[in-house]
Amino acid sequence: MSNSLEILDNAERRRPEYEFAIENERLSAALRLTGDAMVITDAEGRILLINKVAEELTGWLEEKAIGKSLCEVFHIINEKTGKRRDDLTECVMRTGGMLGAKNPEILIARDGTERNIINNATPIYDEEGVMIGMTMAFRDVTGEQRMLEDLLKTQKLDSISILASGIAHDLNNILTVILGNISLAKIYTNPRDTKSSQRLAEAEKASMQAKALTSQLLASSKGGSPVLETASALELIEHSAGYVLKGSNAKTEISAPDELWPLEIDVAQIGQVISNLVINSSQAMPESGIIKICARNVIVGTESHLPLKAGTYVKISVQDHGIGISERHLQKVFEPYFTTNREGNGLGLTISNLIIRNHNGHIAVESQEGVGTTFSVYLPASPEKVVTRNGVEESLMVGEGKILMMDDEDIVRDLARETLSSIGYKVTTAKDGAEAIELYRQAHESNNPFSAVIMDLTVPGGMGGREAIRKLNEIDPEARVIVSSGYSNDPVMSNFRDYGFKGAIAKPYGVKELSEILHAVTAN
Repeated sequence: MSNSLEILDNAERRRPEYEFAIENERLSAALRLTGDAMVITDAEGRILLINKVAEELTGWLEEKAIGKSLCEVFHIINEKTGKRRDDLTECVMRTGGMLGAKNPEILIARDGTERNIINNATPIYDEEGVMIGMTMAFRDVTGEQRMLEDLLKTQKLDSISILASGIAHDLNNILTVILGNISLAKIYTNPRDTKSSQRLAEAEKASMQAKALTSQLLASSKGGSPVLETASALELIEHSAGYVLKGSNAKTEISAPDELWPLEIDVAQIGQVISNLVINSSQAMPESGIIKICARNVIVGTESHLPLKAGTYVKISVQDHGIGISERHLQKVFEPYFTTNREGNGLGLTISNLIIRNHNGHIAVESQEGVGTTFSVYLPASPEKVVTRNGVEESLMVGEGKILMMDDEDIVRDLARETLSSIGYKVTTAKDGAEAIELYRQAHESNNPFSAVIMDLTVPGGMGGREAIRKLNEIDPEARVIVSSGYSNDPVMSNFRDYGFKGAIAKPYGVKELSEILHAVTAN
């Protein structure tokens, strides 16, 4: 009998331990299944349980973490103050209530990896209401945080892009007037007055540099559709590299064959690409160094490993001997906002990649840490085209006939009237599309039609060229209409024929550009 009582007594004494083990196993199983990281501590903040997700985020295995203090395993930093937070246990024990982080904090894992987390802690009470520990749940929100940051950056970039486009448009209108008046002054200046001619040439050159800057502003903010023209790769490289390295310790060595093929490019946009690559190379060599820029002709075949159509290209390589790029970063250099340079915004190479792709080209990068980096750009070439060298004066193409000029700016209309009159045309002006349509209709019906029409693409508060061209083509399917705009990267400018226009001229422009486009359109 006594033996039976002893066995029963031992069983009763083991029941609480048995039930605790069962509950503990159930709790462990539940913790393993939850998607959040979970940690349970005792009243002194020593870890009792830690689930698999918490192991992965903290870098501590359960057998190593159990018994250690929460602060030793759970190492978090306040994102705003940068200070370590060690008061979680004390706060829960002191207040006896739930502790929740309203804003993400930084969790530093055992291997130094940093993650953004949202964490919550709540006390555990026994049957008598005594606090015996706490439960902490935390979730990795690094991806969500990055998406939010990228969204905010994109919204800011969109706002800047709209502002940049508006500024560039207004500047191009102003530059149109400046360039036009310089062109007229050159016509009116006595050829023997070399000093005046030289000053006007310098003013014209500076205005064209300002034109390039506004185009680069548009390209940087939007990566717009390219407006193609035939250009010399060597001239573009020399100009772009020389401009951005003014005052820099870095120098360039440029090499290219005499028979380098002409390019079919948007000069301002590709100039921006070269500038971005040269700036990157210069920053990779903060002390000093030589940036080697090499241009050569390349024929891409159908079996080429390059993601390019078969054809003729010019390959431009920009090589530095700087710090190089690590292998893990190399595949990210073209991603938006990715940068290893504290002074950079992570958009230069992204925009460059977009511009090159819009030109049906390709950009590649090779790098080795401590050795240097080489960026290679492939651009479509036109071996049969001829490039007019800079600095060569050409005679203006005079013409005859009636020209209708539509622009919302009074000063642009007045300048166009005098400019076109100086090269033989009779000019009528209109302030918007509606007026231009009526003037064109009257001339067409009276058998005294206009030889060509130049229309501003955008008219604030009125009908611009985009809407007016449809009406003009209804009146006269053979209408020779040229679109003009200060938004040089608008898709209409690069694909003007798709919208019904016969030609396009980007602001700012001078007499030479006007005479050439009118001759080209009216000759057909």
